[in-house]
Amino acid sequence: MASKKESTFLSMVLTLFMVTFIASAALGYLYEVTKGPIAESKLAKQNNAIMQVVPEFDNEPGKEVYSMDVDGGTLEFFPAKKNGELVGTAVSTFTNNGFSGNFKIMVGFLSDGTIHNISVLEHKETPGLGDKMQKSKSNWSVQFNGENPADFKLKVTKDGGDVDAITASTISSRAFCDAVDRAYKAYMEGGKK
Repeated sequence: MASKKESTFLSMVLTLFMVTFIASAALGYLYEVTKGPIAESKLAKQNNAIMQVVPEFDNEPGKEVYSMDVDGGTLEFFPAKKNGELVGTAVSTFTNNGFSGNFKIMVGFLSDGTIHNISVLEHKETPGLGDKMQKSKSNWSVQFNGENPADFKLKVTKDGGDVDAITASTISSRAFCDAVDRAYKAYMEGGKK
């Protein structure tokens, strides 16, 4: 009878091993199959954001990208050129101060630091409130376009700045300003190339 228990225990261990092996192999295969399309999707989203935030260009900014470590994170700079001349730089920036934590935006700067346009890359802000930073939800972010942070205070008016906050979403508005300010300072302090 003891041999039957050992045999049952051994068969259970072998069965569990086989199930685990098959499941992990399937997950590995799925990862390999989806890795390429996910990377292509992220690249397309990034390229679309670059096209939205800088003037028309004819180079491939993604191939000339450079980065800078700032405030515990990394900013990426995408120089946009037309006929070999720099027309703007798209900066992928972040903030950790959103109502729902971290979010990322792409800010397009002209050579003098003037904001050309801004695009939201990813966020988890409250639907109907903080998500109004997206152009598809409202035109709130257009107030930054054409402004130069050298003389446009990147703070909400409640804090003495020039930015009208999203109604009932001051935390998200402050965080958005924080991300834009981080990008501007990094761009002006060494991000221009």
